[in-house]
Amino acid sequence: MKNGRFSDAQIMAILKQAEGDVPVSELCREHGMSSASVHK
Repeated sequence: MKNGRFSDAQIMAILKQAEGDVPVSELCREHGMSSASVHK
């Protein structure tokens, strides 16, 4: 069972932004998440 804060669609959108030119630190600030979550 998944207890995450973000839906699968939100996670995919965040990862697509991370693959682009958006810095990880900016993504973390924008979405309220830790950088460890992005790298995980």
